[in-house]
Amino acid sequence: MADSNSEVSFNIVEHFGVIATENSGWTKELNLVSWNEREAKYDIRSWAPDKKKMGRGVTLTGTECDSLKSLLNTRFSRTSSAIQENTQTAQ
Repeated sequence: MADSNSEVSFNIVEHFGVIATENSGWTKELNLVSWNEREAKYDIRSWAPDKKKMGRGVTLTGTECDSLKSLLNTRFSRTSSAIQENTQTAQ
């Protein structure tokens, strides 16, 4: 575990988009981030408007991100199918 007094460096290599915005102005974002000069990973976390503070988040490798995408695609295609079936049945 990292020393809590050590400074963490980061570089947002690519910003993909904002997932949500809080009333405080903090944004939950998907970015490609290099932490402590390591290989960049996909990163989901909340950021302060000035990007100097961040909340706890989740980092994913490319393979993990592909797995997440597959899980979400399966989940939402199933949900869409169920909604379509219910709509057709109701008509």
